[in-house]
Order: sequence, then structure tokens, then C-alpha cells
Amino acid sequence: MNPTQECSHSQQRALNTIATAALGLSALVVVLGAYTRLVDAGLGCPDWPGCYGYLTIPQSESEIAQSELAFPDAPVEPAKAWTEMVHRYFASLLGLLILALPILAWRTGTRMVLPCVLAVLVVVQGAMGALTVTLKLWPQVVTAHLLGGFATLALLFHYTLTLRPEIRWRVPAGVSFAIHVTLAALLLQVALGGWVSSNYAALACPDFPLCHGVFIPDMDFRNGFNLFQGIGPNYLGGEMSSEARIAIQISHRVGALVVLGLSLWVSWMLTGAARWTVAGIVTIQFLLGIGNVLLDLPLALAVMHNAGAAALLLALIAGRASAPEQLP
Repeated sequence: MNPTQECSHSQQRALNTIATAALGLSALVVVLGAYTRLVDAGLGCPDWPGCYGYLTIPQSESEIAQSELAFPDAPVEPAKAWTEMVHRYFASLLGLLILALPILAWRTGTRMVLPCVLAVLVVVQGAMGALTVTLKLWPQVVTAHLLGGFATLALLFHYTLTLRPEIRWRVPAGVSFAIHVTLAALLLQVALGGWVSSNYAALACPDFPLCHGVFIPDMDFRNGFNLFQGIGPNYLGGEMSSEARIAIQISHRVGALVVLGLSLWVSWMLTGAARWTVAGIVTIQFLLGIGNVLLDLPLALAVMHNAGAAALLLALIAGRASAPEQLP
């Protein structure tokens, strides 16, 4: 191997390594984002990109006193502040890795479309992260930020599969249509899940499969899916009525049934490890959703439910990328 080939091979290895590292870090950031929301730490730092004006968090008594004087409506809670800042640190590191991808793709002569799309997306995600704080958890932005995180993870996984085709599954012909339909349904369900979370509707129905003891409770879909909630209020804890939150929760349950049915349809069409991976993930995910309701939203189960949605998304993308018509 001559020096030019050695250099090219080294740069290709670097691209593969950074893409894989970014994929793993993206999965971690998605989970950290879910944890941050679930422990109500989204406003643990009321400003951005710092925390009460500090690079980390205020720690001494004088720093805390100055911070609470500057932000009288946001008393310092160190545990929540650290949770928020750790999420930001990892998200920033992810951003740096993703911004390196177009450069490495250019230097290796590989296609630059996905790396460039990812670079734009991660910049938008950074802006969404800032707006999540400055707009005080405005549900529209929180949901968009969650979807952006899932999109980043999905595109990084797809890009990794294009760089390393040897890790793709082998799936039968004719499954692409079913996978695309299921992916579309799953993305809508993830958006619904984000809307449930950002409007604090996870426990709007304390029982399952009923809701407050009835199959069809009082619901307010108009306000439950009002995409024009005003900017200004602090949305920590949510602002919607019980009926509006119930409408969101019931919609999410219906979506879960649709995704369960479609995913099992896809798994039936697959073979081997692919079949059992998709079927196993969607079944566990469905049971986690039920468990969250019946057990009053325990933190571990709620985080696992978010991670399960990401895992199902990646499994379906793996199937899509591995379908015969997708192979090079």
C-alpha cells in the first residue's frame, strides 16, 4: 500500500470511527434528554448556554445568592441544574463530532449529503435547546426538540449503515413497503409521545385499558392538540385541562396499538434475528407503556420507554437499509 492509499485508508477509518462514536453519543443524549424531562430539570438552568451565568453551576453560598437575585423566579436546585448541564455538555460534544463528519467525508471522497444534513440538523437542535429554556418549556418547542433528537439518531444510524454495509441484516424482498408504513406510524407516535411528555399528560388516565374507569372518558381534542399555545407562561407541569390531557393520552394509546400491529406485521415478514429483534422491542415497548400507567410513572420505566422508542426506530431503519432494493 503506497502512502496515498495509506492516508486515504486512515481517513476512512477516522470517518467510520467518528460516525460510530457520534451514533453512540446520540443515543446517550436521547436518553439524557428523556431523563432531564422526567425529573423536571428542563429549567434547572434558567438561561442558556450557561447556568445562572456560570459555565457549570453556582456552588458557593455567594454564587447561589447572586444567582437567585438575578433569577428570582428560579431558585437554585443543584441536582436539577447538574442534570441539565450534563445533558448540554454531552449534546455539545455530539455537535462537535457531527460537524466533523462533512470535513472527513469531503477528504475521503465519500458522499456528503447525509453529513451535511446532519450538520445543519445539529445546529438547529442547538437552537431548539436554547429555545426550550428561554421559552420556558413551550410544548411546541419541547416536542420539536425531541423529534430533532430522534431524527439525529436515525440519520446517524442510517449513515453508519452506509459506511459499514457488512453489519446490515439480510431481509427478504417485498418488506420495504411494510417497513415504510410502520416507520411513518412510529414517527407520528413519537411525536405524540413528545406531546404527552411536554404537556404532562402521561398520567392523565391512571388506569389501563380504561381511563378513569370508562372506555370513553370526557376528552377535549381541540385544546389537547392546540398547536398555538401562547408564549410566556412557564409550562413546567403543564397548562392544559384534565380533559385536554386525557385526549392526548388516549390518542397516544391508540397510536401505540397501531404501531404494535404494524411492527408485528413487519416482524412476521422478516426472518431470523431481524424478526425477533423487531417483535421483541415492540412488545417490550408496549408493556413498558402499560407499566408506566399502572405503576404511576416510575422514573426507570419512563426512561426505558423513551429508549425503547429509539430502539424500535433503529430496528426499523436497519430493516429498511437492509432490504434487497436498498443494498448496493
